[in-house]
Order: sequence, then structure tokens, then C-alpha cells
Amino acid sequence: MPVDREEVLDAIRRCAERAGGQPPGRTRFERETGIRESDWLGRHWARWSDAVIEAGFQPNAMQEPRPETDLLGALAALTRELRHFPTDAERRLRRRQDPTFPSWNSYRRFGRNADVAAALVDWCDEHAGWDDVRAICEPLVVPSAGADSVEPSTSEVVGVVYLMRSGRHYKIGRSNSAGRRAYELAIQLPERLELVHAIETDDPEGIEAYWHRRFADRRANGEWFSLSKADVAAFRRRRRYM
Repeated sequence: MPVDREEVLDAIRRCAERAGGQPPGRTRFERETGIRESDWLGRHWARWSDAVIEAGFQPNAMQEPRPETDLLGALAALTRELRHFPTDAERRLRRRQDPTFPSWNSYRRFGRNADVAAALVDWCDEHAGWDDVRAICEPLVVPSAGADSVEPSTSEVVGVVYLMRSGRHYKIGRSNSAGRRAYELAIQLPERLELVHAIETDDPEGIEAYWHRRFADRRANGEWFSLSKADVAAFRRRRRYM
């Protein structure tokens, strides 16, 4: 039987009510109601946005990625509440309970959970009053995720991951000699090159990859990044990754 126009509109409103007032996209609508696109497209409306507007809502717009500080602030509050680092399931549950909490996928930009914990440790360092959250997260920051070892290391240093500055941009790279690499780059660049910091490590490739992921949204070109003062401070806090 043909689906009535008002039946579709009522179903949109029910879906929105369950989602805290957020109207559904066409895929979620079909999944939750069983009403297919063919039941309304060309029969009642030419576009899904027209149906959403008639139901009394504004169509969903493409959203800009939430700033990292917002993501980490929300995660810090949840960590404090739970008194442990939230699991993926706990983050998904909080999202269902509170639609304003960042989606689980939002944290994928940081990498693995150990990388998320490392970013949260840095966030706590930059925001007063979060020492309890920092203490919870710090043990989770393991060397394989690009963080300092908790115990003193006897591993052999095989190279460095360096941060260099030329003009407004920063380069993150690896070498077995930061000083020599600075010289090699300096003769290729028109602006003065400054070695900002070098991290000793037994895994230059892995640690370089961690920082490239960490600052992926600040990439200017290749290994060059547009970093903030907070980004540079986070890099300089690390001395050894073993």
C-alpha cells in the first residue's frame, strides 16, 4: 500500500524526538522506520530536505570537525566521572545518552586509544585542575604509541625525531643526527632554519609517524606543518621515546 504523506512526516518527527531533536537523514530514517526512499521520492517530495522542512526541521548541514580541545575536554570530564579511561563502548553509550558528546569516530583522528590517552595527558598539562585525569591517563601512554616510558629505559638510542622551524612552518622528521639534518636542510631553504627540539628514540620511524598523525590536520605540505604554540610545547615536553 502507498505510504501516506502524513505518515512519513509523523515518522520523521518520531525519529527526531528519539535523537534529541535532530532530524534523521534518509538512511537512518529508512533503517528505523522501514519506509523506503521509493515510498516518498517523486511521490510526495523531490528531495529528502523538502520532507524534513515540512516536518518542521532544518535539514542536516555538513558539520565542521570539532576542535581537538573540545573533544579532549569532553573526554576529560567523562574520565573524571568514571574514574578510569573510557572504553569505546562507554564513549558510544555516553553519546547515546547525550547527543552533544562527541561521536566515537571523532577520536579516530588521534589514532589508537594509547594515542588518545597521550593527547589527553598533553591537554591536562595545558589546563589547570585536571591532575586527577592526567594520573589516570599517563600509565596508558605506552612507548609503541609514541609516549615516554614510565620506567627508565636501557634501550639504545638509534636516532632522533626532530622539530625544525623555517619562517611560519615547522618540519617534523627523523634522522640519526638532528644537527647534520638541520645543516642539510638549511642549504636548501631561503629562510633561516632553527632546530626547535629533538627527541631521542630507538624507533624513529614509529615516533615520527605518531607526530605526523597527531598533527595531521595542521599539515601544510609533506613533512611541513602549521603548528600553534601549544603544539610546539607538547612536542618539546618529550625528551626520550624508548
